[in-house]
Amino acid sequence: MMKLNRNAVVYSPDGTDIPQAAARTTHLAVAAHQDDIEFMAYSPIAECFQKPDLWFSGVVVGDGAGSPRSGAYAAYSDEEMKAVRALEQKKAAHVGGYSMQILLGHPSEQIKDAGDGEIESELYEIFRAAKPKYVYIHNLADKHRTHVAAALKTIAALRRLKKEERPFKVYGCEVWRDLDWLCDADKVCLDCGGHPNLARALSGVFDSQIAGGKRYDLAAEGRRMANATFSESHACDAYTALNYAMDLTPLMEKETDIAEYLAGYIRRFEREVLGAVAEYTEEKKGGI
Repeated sequence: MMKLNRNAVVYSPDGTDIPQAAARTTHLAVAAHQDDIEFMAYSPIAECFQKPDLWFSGVVVGDGAGSPRSGAYAAYSDEEMKAVRALEQKKAAHVGGYSMQILLGHPSEQIKDAGDGEIESELYEIFRAAKPKYVYIHNLADKHRTHVAAALKTIAALRRLKKEERPFKVYGCEVWRDLDWLCDADKVCLDCGGHPNLARALSGVFDSQIAGGKRYDLAAEGRRMANATFSESHACDAYTALNYAMDLTPLMEKETDIAEYLAGYIRRFEREVLGAVAEYTEEKKGGI
């Protein structure tokens, strides 16, 4: 069994016992907050939906206490908001047909504490139990600091696994900063076009955020559609909805410097942009 903190919740929507729900998992997402999973990892949710041999599971590290609130939720305390957000996440797991949903329930301060080892150890336990083939986490260029911290703790947990226990791929997905700035060769395209009704249903589950003043549902759908259209300038659309990710698989190796790996993406983007400016500036000069 997984060794998790006493406040953690592990939920299997179809009632399968937890060890089996973990063992059948093929795709697993680890996110900082409730609803992050549905916005950043919809592609694997749709891929696994109603497939007997593919199962998606989600892990939410944070407790949701810091969520913005207004309208019907304006007077909710942090404890009340935590309960609402946990219930919403369980509803999403049911709607999406997840194998299991884990809510670790940690405050943001703990997630961002570089010296904390509890979360890393819990994630290590989850990976050892589930042994997913594909893992989806926040990308390291995300604007939200808690997202970056959650991703780094997940990478630390993955590095503790033996090589034979590791997933085949680890993807860093966009949430609070788009990844359309990546060079095309560096982009991982996650097709989000399957089951559009399911995508809307999952987004709509999180009423406390939508009614509370954040239209994440419309924003996520708009981003996916924009990515699909603007992904290629000289060809017809290959996707109807698309999320981008960066390949973080090499970071499972302890020898790979995390900051330097991320800097590589930024430097390649810099070279591409400045190279185009230099090329056409030189052409103009040459034509005068």
